[in-house]
Amino acid sequence: MRTSVFLTVLMTIVPLAVAAHDGEQHSKTNDHHHAIFSAGEPGDASKPARIIKVIMSESDGKMLFAPARIELKEGDQVKFVLFNRGELDHEFVLASTADNLKHAEEMKKNPDMAHEEPNSSRLSPKQSGQIVWRFTKSGEFEYACLIPGHREAGMIGTIVVK
Repeated sequence: MRTSVFLTVLMTIVPLAVAAHDGEQHSKTNDHHHAIFSAGEPGDASKPARIIKVIMSESDGKMLFAPARIELKEGDQVKFVLFNRGELDHEFVLASTADNLKHAEEMKKNPDMAHEEPNSSRLSPKQSGQIVWRFTKSGEFEYACLIPGHREAGMIGTIVVK
């Protein structure tokens, strides 16, 4: 008799605990989706977007993005198609200058930091990637490589949203 009561209680408690745990995980995951980004918000890959190819490279001791300047309109959705044509790892981090400078300081302490945010992509040499982004705010933003020394070597691009 005690065994059947124990099993009944166990069968009731375990599913409740699992459901509570799943809800907790789901909530943590969704918090990331509601993050506020200084340069707009993640785009919707199922909707049309302007495609902009961005090349990352090194040349004559400088590290570069091409193009180095992009002009957009508020509300534009862009698919950045990223190509690392260099011999080193590079990253594309889209944000305000203040946010990127703050993040660059964190990168100095942890240069191999992995980025999983929708506004960034780290690429090994000869790799490609993409970011879909919607510019919901006017202003001046940047994309930069925050690997220590790369920004300082010139790896910064400007986005002007009117």
